[in-house]
Amino acid sequence: MVTPASGILLIADPFLKDPNFMRTVVFLCEHNDEGTMGFVINKKIEQTLDELMEGFDDHALPVYYGGPVQMDTIHFLHQYPESIPGGVEVMKGVYWGGDFALLTELVKRGEMDPEKVRFFIGYSGWSTGQLDDELKEKSWLTAAATRKLVFHEQPEDIWKDSLKHLGGEYEMMINFPIDPSLN
Repeated sequence: MVTPASGILLIADPFLKDPNFMRTVVFLCEHNDEGTMGFVINKKIEQTLDELMEGFDDHALPVYYGGPVQMDTIHFLHQYPESIPGGVEVMKGVYWGGDFALLTELVKRGEMDPEKVRFFIGYSGWSTGQLDDELKEKSWLTAAATRKLVFHEQPEDIWKDSLKHLGGEYEMMINFPIDPSLN
């Protein structure tokens, strides 16, 4: 297990029943004395970006459920540091935020690969010490993120592929039932 920090994945324990985080993977973007924040990277919502925001007409880009905090906000991760200034490098080659107006223009002009940008509604947040308590309760596994996992082509496979990334005994968890009492 690795210590929580920017660029780390939180992988939900197979038996975590919190409906906001059941079988999720959260990509941490910030972890400091004030708390922790990140985005659920494996749960798409039904609406697309053009349905949620003006300015994206005819650009039905997928939007992910970032987490239960501030569900009225849109955030994004990307791989375009030169084209979208102002982003924070969370890990090598993965940036959080930046000039949203410029991003909008890039989308409109078709100058952006949609596989290199992820949009999120809301985010996942923990107050100081809260995540540490959840880690002690074994609600989460931690692993270093990879760009391949963050921008996975099949988001529904991220949880399983993250456990495979951990290897060993964790790989067996892929087949664990959500509720062992039903087994």
